[in-house]
Amino acid sequence: MRLNKFISESGLCSRREADDLINEQRVSLNGEIAITGAKWLEGMTVMVDGSEIKLKATAKNKRKHVYIALYKPVGITCTTDETVKGNIVEFVDHKERIFPIGRLDKDSEGLILMTSNGDIVNQILRSENNHEKEYLVGVTQAVNDDFLRKMARGVRVRDEITKPCRVYKLAKFGFRIILTQGLNRQIRLMSEALGYKVNQLRRIRVVNVKLGVLKPGAWRNLTDKELAGLLPNFKDW
Repeated sequence: MRLNKFISESGLCSRREADDLINEQRVSLNGEIAITGAKWLEGMTVMVDGSEIKLKATAKNKRKHVYIALYKPVGITCTTDETVKGNIVEFVDHKERIFPIGRLDKDSEGLILMTSNGDIVNQILRSENNHEKEYLVGVTQAVNDDFLRKMARGVRVRDEITKPCRVYKLAKFGFRIILTQGLNRQIRLMSEALGYKVNQLRRIRVVNVKLGVLKPGAWRNLTDKELAGLLPNFKDW
């Protein structure tokens, strides 16, 4: 097995990040600094930053399905269509067949959840569950009280009024918004309806799962606590 695949399957990071670790000489194979293209054989010891890593099969966490939090960079498309260049499935390159829960448009960045478990997608996305999603937004005009008030109250988008939400000013040209609705390009369209153009949009939270210290392109496995918060009545992980 290629070393980058071994590191990825340990659950530490993606293959791309594993390649970066190897290039930075932070990985050793049987006590020797690993090189790009190195292969792992049964019985070999792999160390990353001085700590041994092992395949998931030997770890405590043996879930039936994959649940990850990804920091989606700008330019990646949330689709499982492999003919689309820069599709999110190809970008993550996970060993399991996974797909995004919901979407985050190509021009936006931040937190998106992915899973191999199709049974839970509707539970998380169902609008009547009022699951919160939080965003940091930059716009090209100064944010004022009238803009914040109208955004919070609801804006007409595609022949419907958006649900009331919470909006807070962050800076002269920035605000934070918490939605319980997930219309396509909702924040951009709401802003445009009020004469504002969004030039930066980052999702930082989905329900109880936070983006935290993840860097663009990086992903991590969800914790049991996060899964319990997302799916309080679902135990077949």
